[in-house]
Amino acid sequence: MNPNPPQTLGNVMIVDDTPGNLALLSDTLSEAGYRVLVATDGLSALAQIDYLKPDIILLDVMMPGIDGFETCHRLKANPETATIPVLFMTALSELDNLLRGFDEGAVDYLVKPVRPPEVLARVAVQLNQVRTLQRAEDALKLSPVAVLAIDAVHGITWLSPSAQQWLDEFSQKHGLSANIGIGDSLPKPLLDWLTTADKNEGTGFNSYRAGTSFSAKLSSRQAPGESILMLEKQTGEWDLEVVKLSSGLTSREAEILMWVSRGKTNKEVGIILGSSPRTINKHLEHIFEKLGVVTRAAAVSKVLQRKAV
Repeated sequence: MNPNPPQTLGNVMIVDDTPGNLALLSDTLSEAGYRVLVATDGLSALAQIDYLKPDIILLDVMMPGIDGFETCHRLKANPETATIPVLFMTALSELDNLLRGFDEGAVDYLVKPVRPPEVLARVAVQLNQVRTLQRAEDALKLSPVAVLAIDAVHGITWLSPSAQQWLDEFSQKHGLSANIGIGDSLPKPLLDWLTTADKNEGTGFNSYRAGTSFSAKLSSRQAPGESILMLEKQTGEWDLEVVKLSSGLTSREAEILMWVSRGKTNKEVGIILGSSPRTINKHLEHIFEKLGVVTRAAAVSKVLQRKAV
């Protein structure tokens, strides 16, 4: 037995109750390097998927028991199988039903009698698209930048796993309702910022709470009625020498900003450093000018970002 079996191009499930179609498709795909799974009806296909998830499904429309439309509907209703691309196989006389197939979530179709070159081409295209999306999702998971999409009324339409973590921590540290996800509105501080974001293009959102700096930027619109938010957070202890070198601040300015990052008011910082609140405010004006920001939170966020570079 070969301890290192050759890699396949992917797992393809064929669901068809006609033996001749199964044989042709199975031979075509196997010879091309795919691993082939076979089912003769929708229920047995759904049962098999519980044990081995295919990368793509070729699904006959007309079958005994539950037909292809119902099988596809059940696949798309299950979060575990919803992302598997489905290609319907149908006869020319059944083409009028294809719109229903797309409504159920199919991505493409093959007309019977199927032609092997067309089958291989369409399967390869769909698998390449799935893998491209998977690479993008994997990159987002590893990236320090979280991403989410919002609609015209600022409801969340999609978010990456890191964006979910960002929202959870942001809500927790700001004392807001947790478990914000797809279909929900953004947290109020972000909503308040977005009401003026369009008028102040290029300005970002910044907030600092309990040792963490939260920031957000509004990307250009990707589709009608939809926008992208880029989210980032920075944490860590302050090294005054690093802050001075990375931001061009004086020792006193770096020290003041450190206390500001810990939630101290100008009065409290003045008491700690033996200065008047007015003097602290003057230092902050210099800090804002050097960093090119206009708020305390933005100054803290910018310094933390520079420290991370």
